[in-house]
Amino acid sequence: MSKIEVNTVDVASGSTLTIGSSGKTITIPAGTTIANSGTATGFGSDSDISWQSIVTSDTTMVAGRGYFVDSSGGTKTMTLPASPAIGDAVSLVALDGATNAVTIARNSSNIEGGTANLSMTSDYGSVQLVFTDASNGWVKVNNDVPDSFVGATGGTVTTSGDFKIHTFNSSSNFVVANTATAPANNEVSYVVVAGGGGGGRKCGGGGGGAGGFREGKSTIDTYSASPKNAPAGITVAQTTYPITVGAGGAGGPSNGTNGSQGSTSTFSTITSGGGGYGQGQPGASPGPGGSGGGGGNPSPTGGSGNVPPVSPPQGSNGGNGNTGGGSYQEGGGGGGGAGAVGTNAAGNAIGGPGGAGVTTAIPGSSLAIAGGGAGGTGGNHGFPTGEGANGGGLGANCQNNRNATNGSANTGGGGGGGAGTNTSGTGGAGVVIIRYKYQG
Repeated sequence: MSKIEVNTVDVASGSTLTIGSSGKTITIPAGTTIANSGTATGFGSDSDISWQSIVTSDTTMVAGRGYFVDSSGGTKTMTLPASPAIGDAVSLVALDGATNAVTIARNSSNIEGGTANLSMTSDYGSVQLVFTDASNGWVKVNNDVPDSFVGATGGTVTTSGDFKIHTFNSSSNFVVANTATAPANNEVSYVVVAGGGGGGRKCGGGGGGAGGFREGKSTIDTYSASPKNAPAGITVAQTTYPITVGAGGAGGPSNGTNGSQGSTSTFSTITSGGGGYGQGQPGASPGPGGSGGGGGNPSPTGGSGNVPPVSPPQGSNGGNGNTGGGSYQEGGGGGGGAGAVGTNAAGNAIGGPGGAGVTTAIPGSSLAIAGGGAGGTGGNHGFPTGEGANGGGLGANCQNNRNATNGSANTGGGGGGGAGTNTSGTGGAGVVIIRYKYQG
């Protein structure tokens, strides 16, 4: 047997070196180490993992490599490779995941068919991900990292501490891509506000009632809830939840016409009733709803709130109108709000303020919402001292030639009541806010 001993074997020309020929076997003796300082191909797929030194900063991963991630100094983000091929694989060990989470960012690829990133939140938790195809994306194998938190998409997404907030200002879908193994982490907090009612138009027309306000705070959440807290959230599953955000009702189009009812908002099993319309049509009644519309002239009694009835109540009654003592001596009642009834029109024909809404910190800061629209003023008494509240519109003033204003967008505020030739306000659209723990 011939033996050649050299330090380097290289090609005489070109760039390819061939060892052996077809049908032959090349044997590497026991105890011999082959060190690869370049790129190895043909020895298996990129699912064969080459482990790297400990990582202490955010890193974009390379297929075929494993990473020990030190997050003791703060959270770390490990980004999956771009444009992966079938069989590409990466492995991770989160050395300090319980102290600071390690996020695996999907980099535009799906993770197990979903569009949520993966979070590693335990010390020495490990996972290997292998790319399958565009639809399924990266899938977990050799995994001891459970899905610790909910992963979801939809709406405008913000964060507050360890919690993620999805705000829906229009109808869409809340898509839960993965759920947590710990049942408590699958409970989400919510606020569901319907569209506010439109103001009536008469001297003076009733203010529109606020859209119904419903809130449920999960047992693990930390924000300051409103007095309307259920107090329990909704446990979600891995599915799509259609979100309906109700539109505000139109104001009465001409003198002597009612406003229109606001539209309902929904999330899962929660439905909030649209705000009641303000009264303007003679002989008609103000509308019931999440909060009731204000009364006008000459049927002054305010509309009923908390319709349909739920507990805690989703809203309040509208205020009464005032028939006055002569021409331009009428005032509309304020629309009801989530937190208080609409105020009655004053005896000197000043429109009543809208009922107060409520305040919740579900979006991560204080939010006052779901107030009633103010009633219109027919008398020559200057601007009304009572105005819309927490998104509710201002009432019109017949003698000062002031039109009513609309309820604020995505507050469920009622529209202001009109006054004769001065127009009434449209109710504000509702909003749906969903919040859950996503790390920590």
